[in-house]
Amino acid sequence: MTISSKSSRATAPTSPRLPENRQVRFCLPLLFASLGLVFATWASRIPALRDLLHLSAGQLGVALLCAGIGAIAAFPLAAWMTARFGAPRSAAWSGCAMLAALAALAFSPRLAILMALLGCMGAAASCFDVAINAIGAVAEKKAGRSIMSMLHAWFCVGTLAGALGGSAVASLGIAPQGHFLLVSAVMAVPLLLACRTLGAAAGSSGAGAGAGAPSPATLRQAIAGKFRLPPRPLLLLGLIGFCGAIAEGGIADWSGVFLQDQLGAGAGMAPLAYAAFSAAMLAARLVADRLKDRFGAQAVVAAGGMLAAIGIGVAASGVGVAAAVAGFALAGGGLAGVFPFVFSAAGRAGPTALAGVATISYCGGLIGPPVIGFIGQFAGLPIALGCLGLVCAAMAIVAGRTGSLA
Repeated sequence: MTISSKSSRATAPTSPRLPENRQVRFCLPLLFASLGLVFATWASRIPALRDLLHLSAGQLGVALLCAGIGAIAAFPLAAWMTARFGAPRSAAWSGCAMLAALAALAFSPRLAILMALLGCMGAAASCFDVAINAIGAVAEKKAGRSIMSMLHAWFCVGTLAGALGGSAVASLGIAPQGHFLLVSAVMAVPLLLACRTLGAAAGSSGAGAGAGAPSPATLRQAIAGKFRLPPRPLLLLGLIGFCGAIAEGGIADWSGVFLQDQLGAGAGMAPLAYAAFSAAMLAARLVADRLKDRFGAQAVVAAGGMLAAIGIGVAASGVGVAAAVAGFALAGGGLAGVFPFVFSAAGRAGPTALAGVATISYCGGLIGPPVIGFIGQFAGLPIALGCLGLVCAAMAIVAGRTGSLA
């Protein structure tokens, strides 16, 4: 989930431009896919790491909370790095930190260290997210058309690859230590080369080191607006995004645990739940813009919310592994249009309102996974996941009754 992209788009500079060439067009999608790959690699092995450290559902929820806290706390750092060093260089540094944190996660000897490393990875991923979306905003302006949704589709490609890869290596009996080290080592060189290529392209356009980044003054204004509530009419948009983030984060972090603990799926089968979720979201995002043009964003988000609620209900019913995977796939398809359409609608009210809506939405991703863990600790994971279905249904009702999405 790359929420910060819209804030980056809203503060994109008007002068720097990335030249059109195949290398640049390949590098930017690679960076988005890399973020999704790292996220899904971690998510796919959560059950294994939970077992290695003998964590309860509540303890795992606390650890997941640290990742969200790190991500939100790093927003000012991300803005400063992007303004001071340029988006390509910021992406290179934060990307390397993200990969290093991923590699270290699997070697956590106890809960406290896992919490600290998750906070570091969340912060690094947040900085990387802001940087690559700043580059994307410049590329979108040069293209003269919307390309951000397609870039976010590449994020889904990365999450799908990471989930399938997690399933494969778990089936082969490869421990998380070797898995995470392999992913970090393989991705380090392509990531650095992509950032270097984008930096050179930005420099050749006369933008210098800060190409792809908003000016410091603009960033200070954006940071101030990021932590301000939007105008009252846009609070409903924030609520819709908040609910969508709770559902997406909860499914990402707990679907594999649910399959393994409640349905008896093996270590290789458990990550397929998130793989199905990501694949359906990817497919839906490829056609979401056309559905919006035909039926309107309000109808698409409302119908998608109900579809996600039904899918989660099927998954949580405990009928079987196949039904659960299919249910999570339905949820992915239903949630695909939430963030693009919510932020598109908020953007029409200006960058300050957009930043406020983005912050409210991101908080949903922060509290979703740990809340599911706490509910699962006392009431069981099926009930906890069922609560996600209720959240999606509430989101659908709010979306259907508000004109803010129109």
